Amino acid sequence: MFNRIVAIICMILSFGQFSFDAGIDEINLGGNLFLVNRTYKLDMRYVPEDLIMPNVLSTSEQVLMRKEAALALEKLFAAAQMEQGFVLHAISGYRSYHTQKTIYNRKIDRVGSAKRAQKYVAPPGASEHQLGLAMDIGTPNRAGLNEGFGETKEGIWVNENAHRFGFIIRYKRGWEEITGYNYEPWHIRYVGVEHAQKIYEQDIPLEEYIGNLYASKEYQVEYTVKDISE
Repeated sequence: MFNRIVAIICMILSFGQFSFDAGIDEINLGGNLFLVNRTYKLDMRYVPEDLIMPNVLSTSEQVLMRKEAALALEKLFAAAQMEQGFVLHAISGYRSYHTQKTIYNRKIDRVGSAKRAQKYVAPPGASEHQLGLAMDIGTPNRAGLNEGFGETKEGIWVNENAHRFGFIIRYKRGWEEITGYNYEPWHIRYVGVEHAQKIYEQDIPLEEYIGNLYASKEYQVEYTVKDISE
């Protein structure tokens, strides 16, 4: 039943990413509840329209997010420094389909097979970074992205407080079979404060949370179908 619900969700979402003669023009999922993983992928043409660079410390001049998520990231980083004196860095935000493809192919060349590469890097279309709602974060005293971030004071604080600003730790340890990804304590995903709070309290993957919403009679998905052939 759960798999069927998720399949329906992603089928609806995928319609909104293509330029069909008639497609779903608008869909309300309560904010930013878009499901992207190894099974449900974004079209190569999908690019968010409101990408901006958050005003935070970063390791690149091309660290972009959708506006709402970017402003929330600024608040998260500011709170970390104000409340604990922690300095966080934005490392990787929005990535186009083609950028993800380049990264993925490079990983295949390094490890020798697509099967091995997928343990570490998402195939093109399967990365949340293409949504513009995800950010990889770190600290200036740690090089690269690794599981050790989750054991640092900064990583523990982010895990316990990100939901206050609308973010979740998307790929927790023990969720690998559901999310399709390894443990990544550095990868935070914006879903909005209301949903982030509930996901944090329930301590469940986004896939399960969305499935529960669609199974609930109290939650109604509103969408309109519009002819976009003109």
